[in-house]
Formats: sequence, C-alpha cells, structure tokens
Amino acid sequence: MTRSNSSIVVSQLDGGQIYFHVSGKTEASTETYDMRLQRMLGHLPALVHPNPKSVLIVGFGAGVTAGTFVVHPEVQKITICELEKLIPPATSRYFNKENHDVYNDPRTTIHYDDARHFVLTSPDKYDIITSDPIHPWVKGTATLYSKEYYEMVKRHLNPGGVVTQWVPLYESDPETIKSELATFFDVFPNGTIWANNIGSEGYDVVLLGTVEPSHIDLDAVQHRLETQEDMRRSMSEVGFSSPEQLFSNYYGRASDLKKWYAGVTLNNDLNLRLQYMAGLGLNFNNADTIAKQIQAFLRFPDDMFSGSLDRLQNLRSSIQYR
Repeated sequence: MTRSNSSIVVSQLDGGQIYFHVSGKTEASTETYDMRLQRMLGHLPALVHPNPKSVLIVGFGAGVTAGTFVVHPEVQKITICELEKLIPPATSRYFNKENHDVYNDPRTTIHYDDARHFVLTSPDKYDIITSDPIHPWVKGTATLYSKEYYEMVKRHLNPGGVVTQWVPLYESDPETIKSELATFFDVFPNGTIWANNIGSEGYDVVLLGTVEPSHIDLDAVQHRLETQEDMRRSMSEVGFSSPEQLFSNYYGRASDLKKWYAGVTLNNDLNLRLQYMAGLGLNFNNADTIAKQIQAFLRFPDDMFSGSLDRLQNLRSSIQYR
C-alpha cells in the first residue's frame, strides 16, 4: 500500500511474528523485545504518574504504545499525532490484539500532522507525552530529538506531567547516544533512563522526563495492578508481573550520567548535528558496549522509590544484579 509520503508493508515470519515496515524500514513488530519496549513507553509514565487523564502519543506505528493507555482506566483522552494517514487503519488490521484496538477506542483522537507543527500549534496540555519516532539518522528526524523540540514538549505538560522518549542503542555509536541523552537531560535535568535489553545485552532505552524529581510508590503501583485486570494482563504479556520487574529496568538518571556525556554538543535546531553524526554508527553493532558504559554509572536511587521493605529489597537486588 502506497501514498505520496510512504509505502506501507506488513509482513509475517514463519514463526508468526508480525512486522510493520515504512518505505522499506522496519518500524515495529510483535517480537518479544519490541513488544516490551513499546509497552514500556506507555506503562512506565502511566505508573510513574499517580493519576494520568490525558496522553499524547507522537507516532502511531503499530499502535502498541498508544494502545498501552487503553488498559489504564484513569486515562480519559488519548491523542495521537501521525504524519501518514495510511498507517493507523492499515496497521490496526494486523496489530489489533497487541494494540488493544486503540484505533477504535472512543477516547482516541488522531491528528494527521507533522509532530513539530502539532506540538507547536496545539493549545492542549497533557499528563503524559510519549515519543517513538524513527531512527535519528533518517532524514528529517533529528528535529524530534532537538533541545527546542523537548522544550516545546515540556511546555505542553500539565503539573506533574511525564515524558518518555525512545532511544535506540543499536545502529548507533557512543558519541551519538551521549548527544541524545545530554540534549534530553538538558531540558529534563530530573530525567531517568530505563533499559530494554535482550537477555543481558543492551538493545534500546527509554528516557523518562519530569519537571520535578520522580517519586515511585511500589505499593501503590502494586495496588493498581491488583485492581486493574486488563492492565495487569498487558504488563504480564511482556514479562512485567510485578512493580519490581518493571522498575528493575532502571538504568540511571541525569545526575549519575553527567560525567559520561560531559562536554558533548547538544542537538539543537540550528545545528541538527544528530542528522549527520547518527549515520556514522549505522553499520556497527555497538549496543551492548554503549549499554555497559551507561551501566557503569548505575546507582540505586534511594530517594526515588518507596514501599514495603520486601519490595524495596527485591528491587534493589534486581537492579544491582541485572
């Protein structure tokens, strides 16, 4: 299926895994690691925020990240910004189960627009904004990783709001990742980073930004899991059957990682340096090397988590011995 902007292909492997491709490039799949990442982008902010009512998702893709919010009953408004009109109806035919039929959910509104233009011109504010754009080396995408873009996103957060951003460690190199993290954390200095590993090896990460320091009550999250069956099922399908399993993916925060990315140049609208430097690591398998460099700065954040002693001890052990 083709429009003037993109060609869309959905394919299936012999093992049953479904892949979604835009102009020949894989953008989403039902592979375990992709499903985990897509749902982390939704469940993490939805559970860090105590009572999210409105969300903005930048990029529909297979709809899995947007669909994660369907199973959070507190959410009343799901707004999606997508550039290509063909994508939502096309991928919803094949990822309907995985994305909880978000396309037809009565809370969902889709705006077909460029993300920069939509965020710049929209008067609305949100409790959660999550962004899963295409790789930064793809032409034009660096604008969705710039300091000015993150500042616009920040202005559209309600008090207590949460932002999540996907960053791939694969098809990249350390200097590119340092620039991406430094740019995000320059706008969100209380930000944190969360790993989506394949086994023990690095693959990609989720950046989480808040204006105020994050505070996560493990017991409160457990209560939400116990009382919201659809959410519990959505999380357990990707290996998160408890708060400790989800939050054990904690990988550090801006204050821990400053030494690692110190001195790098930020990606901003005037230089868009990410557009050029990201391509230098495209053909290298540096993901695990980058992940280990980040992990070297990992410290358990005693002031971030609260809850019962057993939960805190289990989480500390999971993070330290991951």
